[in-house]
Amino acid sequence: MANRICIKSDSMTVMAEFNHTETAKTIWSTLPLNASASIWGDEIYFSISVNLGLEQGQDVVELGDLGYWPPGQAFCIFFGKTPNSTDNEIRPASPVTVIGKIVGNVDLLKQIESGDSIVIKATK
Repeated sequence: MANRICIKSDSMTVMAEFNHTETAKTIWSTLPLNASASIWGDEIYFSISVNLGLEQGQDVVELGDLGYWPPGQAFCIFFGKTPNSTDNEIRPASPVTVIGKIVGNVDLLKQIESGDSIVIKATK
């Protein structure tokens, strides 16, 4: 069974699941996370206290994917196109390790603005 998380801001709450990568396991062990959101297109990202290399790096991700971006030590939430996207793909700034996926309505993430407080907690 995947590790489930809750991603919450003042304006919304969504659920997600971590996958079984070593990166996801390491980030899971640091929960809860509290951060200030940065926005890049339809991507939310913020730095976390994890310093890992790339694991099964991906240049293109899917709608709702959660990623870890090594250059910025950042947790990323992809809910649409980024400035690097072409056609219908979702392209991070550079390869990320996909660590999980949103379960539910990714459109709720559009309510988050740069500077909003984000909390990520483990759930049962």
